[in-house]
Amino acid sequence: MSARTVTVGSTVGLHARPASLIARAAGELGTEVLLSVEGEDPVDASSVMMIMTLGAEHGAQVTVESEDEAAMNRIADLVAANLDA
Repeated sequence: MSARTVTVGSTVGLHARPASLIARAAGELGTEVLLSVEGEDPVDASSVMMIMTLGAEHGAQVTVESEDEAAMNRIADLVAANLDA
């Protein structure tokens, strides 16, 4: 499984809008992508609610994992982006 750790770029953290955009993208990929913060179990990146349970604020470190490296990189790039606009 490929993994990449990125810093949350959205100033509001992984809350409603950013979580929705990430979940939509993950759901379209056709492969499992997991998100986790240190010390917590990974969650399904295609679930808005599960993403929000991470409590990942701006600047938090989030690990993105997937068997598909391209999918992992796509979601990692979104987590690192400022999705507030």
